[in-house]
Amino acid sequence: MLAVIILGFIQGIAEFLPISSSAHLIIFRDLFGIGANIGSDIAMSFDIALHFGTLLAIGIFFFKDFINMIKKGFTKGIHDDEGKVMWYIIVATIPAAIMGVLFEDVIENAIRTNFIIIAIALIVMGIVIYIVDKHFKAQKEIKDLTLKDAFLIGCSQVFALIPGFSRSGTTIAAGRCLKLKREDAAKFSFYLSAPVVLGAVILDLKDSFQAILDNISIFAVGILVSFVVGILCIKFLMKYLKKHDFNIFMWYRLALGILVIIWTLI
Repeated sequence: MLAVIILGFIQGIAEFLPISSSAHLIIFRDLFGIGANIGSDIAMSFDIALHFGTLLAIGIFFFKDFINMIKKGFTKGIHDDEGKVMWYIIVATIPAAIMGVLFEDVIENAIRTNFIIIAIALIVMGIVIYIVDKHFKAQKEIKDLTLKDAFLIGCSQVFALIPGFSRSGTTIAAGRCLKLKREDAAKFSFYLSAPVVLGAVILDLKDSFQAILDNISIFAVGILVSFVVGILCIKFLMKYLKKHDFNIFMWYRLALGILVIIWTLI
């Protein structure tokens, strides 16, 4: 149960910071041994359950935003700034949803157990985040996004199917490339995570319902911890980005990636 709490804490932090929550869960459980006794038959479902906890955090933290988007999206459509965002989120979700359904098994079997690939993804995406954050000047807010912008950001989520790239990292980097302000790039990234994670939870639930019932205490605690920590992390990051850049996340990703490579080889 202590390992479950630790993994829930890791998920709550890593889901919203651009450091890849999936990579962290795999590294800490499968490489460092924290929660290694969680059976391999429920490991993927447990990871998705932790993501569900952070999905709840997004839903609560941005509850008013989502309500306004949905209400205005269906009443005023793209002629309203908030209504437009709802339809842009739907468009941006399509590429990752299609690729996720088509290649989920390939990624699960070939990449999730390859620590070197995960480490390289951590390092490469850390460098990408640093470069785009430094060289692209922020000019736009979420309301200034075009349909093309939203689709391109959505396409970047496809890379996040590979653990290590980070869904928030890829979408934030894409947003910065399109000249979104740091806070707006992060916020749009959070918005985008909601339908993707919800879809993953629904697809997994039909196959893992009995396993969840058999291990309900583990799943419940993990979801609760990731939810509480996720709320705190969203609040921290939105405040942090008002005065700081993404440099610290690049250095962290580089350090972790190098550590994983050394650990794996030794």
